[in-house]
Amino acid sequence: MAKQDFPVTQAIRFLRQHSVAHVPHLYEYEERGGTAHSAECLGVDEHLVIKTIVCENEKKQGLIVLMHGDKHISTRQLARDLGMKHIEPADPKQANKWTGYLVGGTSPFGTKVALPVYVEASILELDTIYINGGKRGFLVAMQAADLRVLNPQAVNVAVDI
Repeated sequence: MAKQDFPVTQAIRFLRQHSVAHVPHLYEYEERGGTAHSAECLGVDEHLVIKTIVCENEKKQGLIVLMHGDKHISTRQLARDLGMKHIEPADPKQANKWTGYLVGGTSPFGTKVALPVYVEASILELDTIYINGGKRGFLVAMQAADLRVLNPQAVNVAVDI
């Protein structure tokens, strides 16, 4: 059986640099397929697939929110919790400028600009998570506890889809 070549993205370089154990998983990317599609391709629960959402506040400052694949972010609650007036998803071009990643391939690891990271608290209670490896159609499995390399702040802003 031939060895599969996995992409070496900025995210993978970051994980290696920080000695974070991870297992790469490629899947057939589908435009607008979202976490439901990637979870199905990998045969895992969508709740374990973690979305990386780049947002911005009213001052046009960026931030990253990590959320379960089967949940949405209450941006209103997040803004309230962080003492901000308004938070919304960033424009894809702006998100790319901050992270260096395309929408659908955004990883919280190895971003161009160091953005504050907020993680839904219940993610940290999971064992293994699947999170973007820095390219569309590429997830890495890792221990949720290893998200600590991002110095994330835990929040409770998940809402059901």
